[in-house]
Amino acid sequence: MKLKFYIFLFLLSSTVFAQNKQIETSIDTTKNKIGAEFKLTLKTIVSSKSKVVFPALKNIGPLEVIQSYPIDTVKKDGTYELIKKYGLTQFDSGKYVIPPVKILIDKKPHLSDPVSVEVASVKVDTLQQKMYDIKDISTVENGIGEWWIYLLIVVLIIGIGVFVYWYMKKHQKKKIEEEVYKTPIEKATSLLNNLEKKELWQKGEVKEYYSELTDIARNYIEEAIQIPAMESTTSELIQALKTASAKKKMSLTPETVENLERVLRQADLVKFAKSKPLEFEITEDRNKIQKAILTLDNAIPTEVPVEEEDQLLNEAQKQKQIQLQLKKKRNKRIAIAAATVVFLLTATTTYFVVTKGFNYVKDNIIGHPTKELLEGEWIKSEYGNPGVLIETPRVLQRLDTQKVLPKEAMALIKEMQLFGYGSLLDNFYVTVSTAKFKNPTDIDLSKALEGNLKIIEAQGARNMITKQEDFETKEGITGIKGYGTFTFINENLKTSAKLYYEVLMFKQDGGLQQIAIFHEEGDTYANDISDRILNSVELKRASN
Repeated sequence: MKLKFYIFLFLLSSTVFAQNKQIETSIDTTKNKIGAEFKLTLKTIVSSKSKVVFPALKNIGPLEVIQSYPIDTVKKDGTYELIKKYGLTQFDSGKYVIPPVKILIDKKPHLSDPVSVEVASVKVDTLQQKMYDIKDISTVENGIGEWWIYLLIVVLIIGIGVFVYWYMKKHQKKKIEEEVYKTPIEKATSLLNNLEKKELWQKGEVKEYYSELTDIARNYIEEAIQIPAMESTTSELIQALKTASAKKKMSLTPETVENLERVLRQADLVKFAKSKPLEFEITEDRNKIQKAILTLDNAIPTEVPVEEEDQLLNEAQKQKQIQLQLKKKRNKRIAIAAATVVFLLTATTTYFVVTKGFNYVKDNIIGHPTKELLEGEWIKSEYGNPGVLIETPRVLQRLDTQKVLPKEAMALIKEMQLFGYGSLLDNFYVTVSTAKFKNPTDIDLSKALEGNLKIIEAQGARNMITKQEDFETKEGITGIKGYGTFTFINENLKTSAKLYYEVLMFKQDGGLQQIAIFHEEGDTYANDISDRILNSVELKRASN
């Protein structure tokens, strides 16, 4: 929002004259229970030109002020009857005296009459009144905790998807190998090449290397020669191999069987006796296994003639079919895993929408600008002179008044400082201003607020609804609060928005302090931000 509406601060003043009148003092009751309210009433009759200041007090003598009621004004034959009421209480029994209260009438002090009151203790009947156990400490729901639960669920869902993909891949591995490798020798040769690519023994994993190496050989012998090689010991395997060789009339040399047995026994020593062969021995053992497998494959007699159509099958076509099968199965695994993740995410999102509402899911997943402001790190700082100490979600930036106000207005100002964050086009807008005038000026805050709102209307506000009430800071400095709604028309973008506003105004010795907040109507996060800001307001006393 353009800051021109601050111009009105320098055009407002009211004239106040004096008339002295005696203060009439009364109280609704002189005896009350502990914690109950005494209502002290101060009344004076003055002319229409007189200025009366009732003090803003936190305590009146030994009694605490729990409520400072608005001043009632009654017009009587050219004079005004002003009635000010204070709600007082005391939490210790006894007799007390409410001391005189100083009221300024045309800057001259007048004192109210002292009043004696009695505070009686409350009798507790432990015989007739039921006694109850102390309640357990109640827990407060934390939106951040709920968000972390949602995040953990999402991570768990993704983990389930990854597990499904891994399990399917592992489960189908054996079946894929059976489809890819048409013959035992093709499978054994491929597995030996893959074993070398792993470089297990180079990484110090000698035991794992020998275990896979001998498993390849045993698996080949079991599939090609059809003997129980995987469950047999080394001695049983060599004996079974010799017997099968004789039955199948395989032409095996003693050297082939001897080399195979030597490698199997070397593997037994590595696996069970923690033997560590040298590098050249590992290489030789691998070559011996490969040579033994090739020799065994060549020694197996051909029982079934190869069909003519298999001989004519192009090797390139076979490889293409194999790759196509692998690709289909991989895509199937990916699709199932992705579908699982999508289903679980959808189910989880639906659950939170039903239980928490769509806005909760939208704000926590997509994000919300004012929610991020509310939950971010806040800054407490002092702005202007007299200082306005305020807590905001972002640091307010100093604004150049020379670029905003005309020379005629600046000529009336002794000192002015402007600070702000955002604009009316943003989700949240807050400004703080302080001003001192060259000439003594008594500002009428109600008229100042009215002029402020007229300037906002000139900037594009339509259908403005305004309410006004008194406001008092924790330090006892009184001012007014204006609040309401309006429709903001953006002529450049041809858009409109319903905005809510709150404006605090305070005057001190001819100076003015103001806090203004604007945000979209119905934004609960912005409402919380506004409440937190207004509750943090502390004003420094003006000094000459």
